[in-house]
Amino acid sequence: MKKINLYITAILTVFITLTSCKNHSEKDGHEHDASGNHVAPVTNSNTPKTVGTHGEHTEEVILNQAQIDVLNIKIDTLVKRNMNGFIQVNGQLGVPPQNEAVVTSTLGANVSSIKTIEGDKVRKGQTLAYISHPDIITIQTDYLQTYNKLTFLEQDYNRQKKLYDSQVGSGRDYQQAQSEYMSAKGLVKGFESQLRLLGLSPKSIRTGNISQVAPIKSPINGFIEKVLVKSGQYVQPQTPMFEVVNTEHIHVDLMVFEKDVNKVKHGQLVKFSIEALGSEEMTAKIYSVGKSFEEGPKALHIHAEIENKDKNLIPGMYVSARVITDENLEQALPEDAVFQEGETFYVFTAEKEDNGTWRFTPQEVVIKSMSNGFVAFDFIETIDRNTLVAQSGAYYLMAEMKKSEAEHSH
Repeated sequence: MKKINLYITAILTVFITLTSCKNHSEKDGHEHDASGNHVAPVTNSNTPKTVGTHGEHTEEVILNQAQIDVLNIKIDTLVKRNMNGFIQVNGQLGVPPQNEAVVTSTLGANVSSIKTIEGDKVRKGQTLAYISHPDIITIQTDYLQTYNKLTFLEQDYNRQKKLYDSQVGSGRDYQQAQSEYMSAKGLVKGFESQLRLLGLSPKSIRTGNISQVAPIKSPINGFIEKVLVKSGQYVQPQTPMFEVVNTEHIHVDLMVFEKDVNKVKHGQLVKFSIEALGSEEMTAKIYSVGKSFEEGPKALHIHAEIENKDKNLIPGMYVSARVITDENLEQALPEDAVFQEGETFYVFTAEKEDNGTWRFTPQEVVIKSMSNGFVAFDFIETIDRNTLVAQSGAYYLMAEMKKSEAEHSH
């Protein structure tokens, strides 16, 4: 009987112990084993993990590469940036006047055909369209008649000159022959100039090849920016038909307000970005400073040559730029990479683990200045210059840490 009582007592003791452990586990929110020890919970691989001391910002957030890509967190080493010695300006991309051309016809005519479209690359002298008009034919026939007449007048002039030199012919006949010959020679040269302006070959016309159309040719190398005519349209000599632009010498055309004019000069660096091409910063150097103000608003044009033109740069693109007036380099990060809690600021250093995950650790910093979306700072504790730092997403990383602290508080 005693053995049975002892057996029942042992079972009750184990049951009470297990029940106590279960209640304790439900109360503090953690898994426990039969002895009451903490057991690490099973987590999803896509859920951020944090490890470290409770209640203090010494925890570390661990993310895998997929999470970093989704959150668009950029990781890189620290770089120095000019934070104070610059002036903020705006403008657009442009090209020198000699690199732009408006193509017109030299006489009123109808557009017979168009041989190019917007965006086409063209070379100097390439035919862009053909025009037709009776006047084109008339000029060619008049030239041919005058040229043939010139041949006869030249022979008559040479004959009269020989007679005059031999004192056989009269001076009057010689002078008349000379006058008619020189007049015809001038007319021929005039016709040839007109034909060349029309893109026609005088040599071909002299063989009897009369063309019904005249080509409209590009005056420069470049790209067709605009096609301003249609087939069959009648165009006057001053009517723009095409606009051609050569982007080989594309540059930054900026407007500097009157109060900042004395700060800019030839040779200064310009850091600029183009919204249409993303936030990447490009570099240019000032090669020309205007000498007259443009009204409304009162500002001065400055031109800067772009140092790296491997982008798809198009004249007219809006530019936001900084003209560097003093080289005052500071350690800086984008505002999105800095988190403020009360009076304290943090940035996150990053370290890649062997399993491919990233470990982010908050580091306290002292803010020195803020400018143009960047924050200059110093670390409270010295770190290695090659340390990787989160360039964005500081608020998300800090939110994960706070979430972890709340889960671990008792």
